Amino acid sequence: MRFVHTTIEAAAPAAAVWDVLVDLDQWPGWGPTVRAAELDRGGRRLRAAARGTVTTAVGVSVPFVVTRWVAGERWSWDVAGMPATSHSVQPLGADRCALTFGVPWFAAPYLAVCRVAAERIADLAAPTPE
Repeated sequence: MRFVHTTIEAAAPAAAVWDVLVDLDQWPGWGPTVRAAELDRGGRRLRAAARGTVTTAVGVSVPFVVTRWVAGERWSWDVAGMPATSHSVQPLGADRCALTFGVPWFAAPYLAVCRVAAERIADLAAPTPE
C-alpha cells in the first residue's frame, strides 16, 4: 500500500524521541486523537508484534497490532484491522533527528494531525534547560 508522509526535524536525540514514541503512557500527551492505550500483555512500552487497545479522543476503544518493527528506528501498526500510521526516527547528529509519520494515501488529510503529534513528541523529548 502506498503511504504519504510528513517529517519534522526535532531538537532532541533520536533515542529520546523513540522513547516518547513507544511509551504508551505518553501517547495521550502527544496524540490529538488518543485518550489512552494499553497492551494486552501489560507493560507500557510498545514492542514487536504487540497487541493492545487504543482509546480515541471520543472514547471509542479499538484493537491494534504492531505490524512492522525495527527497534529504535521505525514501527507501523494496524488499528481496527486497517493499516494506520507508520513512525520512524532517523538521527541527524547527537542531538537532532528526523521524525516521520506516514499514513495510507487514502488518509492523507490525517497528516495534519500527525504533524501536530510530531511537534508534540519533539517538545516532550527535547532536553530541559538547566
